[in-house]
Amino acid sequence: MELLDKIFASSSHYAWEGLLFLLIGGGLYLIFKIRFLPFRYLVHAIAILRGRYDNESDAGEISHFQALTTALSATVGMGNIAGVAVAIAIGGPGAVFWMWVSAVIGMSTKFFTATLAVLFRGKDSNGELQGGPMYFITEGLGRKWKPLAVFFSVAGLVGALPVFNVNQLTQAINDILLKPAGLYSGFNSNIVVGVALAALTAIVILGGLSRISKTASRMVPAMVILYFVLVLFILGVHIDVVPKYLALIFTDAFSASFFEGDTFLGGIVGGLIVLGIRRGAFSNEAGIGTAPMAHGAAKTNEPIREGLVAMLGPAIDTLIICTLTALAILVTGVWQSTEANGVSLTANAFMEAIPVYGKYALLLCIAVFSISSLFSYSYYGTKCMSFLFGAKYKNYYNYIYIASILMGATTSLSLMINLIDTFFAFMAIPTMTATILLAPRVVKEAKLYFAKLKKT
Repeated sequence: MELLDKIFASSSHYAWEGLLFLLIGGGLYLIFKIRFLPFRYLVHAIAILRGRYDNESDAGEISHFQALTTALSATVGMGNIAGVAVAIAIGGPGAVFWMWVSAVIGMSTKFFTATLAVLFRGKDSNGELQGGPMYFITEGLGRKWKPLAVFFSVAGLVGALPVFNVNQLTQAINDILLKPAGLYSGFNSNIVVGVALAALTAIVILGGLSRISKTASRMVPAMVILYFVLVLFILGVHIDVVPKYLALIFTDAFSASFFEGDTFLGGIVGGLIVLGIRRGAFSNEAGIGTAPMAHGAAKTNEPIREGLVAMLGPAIDTLIICTLTALAILVTGVWQSTEANGVSLTANAFMEAIPVYGKYALLLCIAVFSISSLFSYSYYGTKCMSFLFGAKYKNYYNYIYIASILMGATTSLSLMINLIDTFFAFMAIPTMTATILLAPRVVKEAKLYFAKLKKT
């Protein structure tokens, strides 16, 4: 396991250094290519989300709202709670600024990728409409680009595994419930938690996308609101230092002093940027290619509408929820007073500000965020399996997926995060490459759609 950890740590580090240019450079290219046009229609995006333009006769499986909540149920999870904590523990407050940069650029990227997922929907071996990077690569760029789609799908089989979420949920249950009660017994406890999560996940994911989307649409909004209220309470308790830490996020973003002597990041601001972008992408998954698979199933004949809805994802996920987590960790001071990392660091912040009950409220949010993520990621994996081997084999992935829950519950945080980081990078390469090449088609569609909208 230690050898695997070292291998994935090294591959993740080098892959993300190279990918930084593709995600940020490519994202900036997309923003300027479309001249910030989608950002002017955020109110219209919310109207679409609320169902104003829903039409049951349109192609697709689920509503705009269900598509967004399905995508958010995957992204609003441990990336927001544990991923932010990892970023601050390694890189300090400045990492949060670069997560914000990732989110703003990611809004544009999600607009393009989700639009493409509907614009170039393909058919699986059963003749059913499907969306996602593998389909907009083959349908938009042509069959000669299929190796790129295959590369994405192979990487997606691993990238969609729920091992990081399970690892951190297990850690939270151990730290918040089992250890204080004297019930923790090491590996045995982890196995019990893993089996329980595997059983719960199996009940939902074996029911298909309809059950996943309905479950996510009920669970995610309520937990986002609860988490929002809890963190606002923490910020209220420490309101005197909130301005100080907001300012520190900006000033620390361009300071290399935090990294002096750090051999991994090399003591340079560039290391901080890479860290922030990695954790931002891990949180909102813009450019990775997962969300377009959910948005590609939306009931709509207007690709731009789904692009606008998808654009709201990074704003909710990173600009709001990740920022709340970061401020809770910073204002309570736990990032400087403890060696904890990941979800344990966030739990310490809640316990400091809300004694006794804070950790249990956080555990409830963590449980819902993580479990909803487990449901959505299985859908992404089955889509990749279906593309590679045929629709009749896609459900076999669910059994691999359920088994991987046990691995996530019993292995180290370091190995799990390096594993998923590596394969997220591999997924982003074909996704961003195809999106940049197909960008002119999206711009053309957008101009036509917004011109038509002005006439109505």
